[in-house]
Amino acid sequence: MTYFYKVTREEPKKLPVYGNPGHKVGDFSFVNQDGKTVTLKDVNGKIRVVEYFFTTCKGICPKMNENMSKVYEAFRGNDKIMILSHSVDPLKDTVAAMKAYSLRFDADPKQWMFLTGDKKALYDMARNEYLVTAADDTATVDIASDFIHTDRFVLVDDSGRIRGMYKGTDMGSVNQLIGDIKELLKERQ
Repeated sequence: MTYFYKVTREEPKKLPVYGNPGHKVGDFSFVNQDGKTVTLKDVNGKIRVVEYFFTTCKGICPKMNENMSKVYEAFRGNDKIMILSHSVDPLKDTVAAMKAYSLRFDADPKQWMFLTGDKKALYDMARNEYLVTAADDTATVDIASDFIHTDRFVLVDDSGRIRGMYKGTDMGSVNQLIGDIKELLKERQ
């Protein structure tokens, strides 16, 4: 008697692409916790997890960054993965403040960057590039009064396309993010 076995390879899960067709995250110029200027060129070709927070936040930010540290630990040392934590309060979030904050998480600035810079540029990135703001956005107010406070983590693939949005305060959603990063890594194999 002859037996035949069918060997199947599990196909990677196809993650959605967010934004209008062809949308890719555009260029930027911010400063990280070591005072180094970081642009799109520095992160291009890498899978990125993006968030917006501020160092003096007593609300959702501590929980978000505690959960982001789980993402960091899951991929620590993997040079294909980067985390970009953008300040929403750059007046207080100086390079020194970002450095002190990053040390709480033992964040390697080559993989987890805490970014600060011009408030308008930071907010334009949130709204127009990472698409993190909701319908109740404050974009119509002047930049001095504007304040983005979102719990979203954004997953950007190595081609600059947005592939997922996750609730940064919810560990179930963060576990989904970790799984989706693994799926993006499989896409490139």
